[in-house]
Amino acid sequence: MNPAQHTTMNTVLELTVANHPGVMSHVMGLFARRAFNVDSIVCMPLPTDTGRSRIWLRVQEDRRLDQMIRQIEKLVDVTEVKRHGCEHDVFKTAAPYFQ
Repeated sequence: MNPAQHTTMNTVLELTVANHPGVMSHVMGLFARRAFNVDSIVCMPLPTDTGRSRIWLRVQEDRRLDQMIRQIEKLVDVTEVKRHGCEHDVFKTAAPYFQ
């Protein structure tokens, strides 16, 4: 493969978290301390549970990603982590705005 044609694979992480001040800082702090880049973030409260929010993170596939997910799952305010492929709809709707 031509290096110019090489593209990195992205993964979407879907986190269910407690909805209170400081949660985003804790999650992003974990990524920052490990020098792991987050390409895109979407966060919104769950309509059925005002005490929880959903955070979607688009990150690049990396050999460290499995370890990052295990560390995210250990955060007190994180109740669930799901891993999706790069085709996840949450970022498709916003894609035209960034081109």
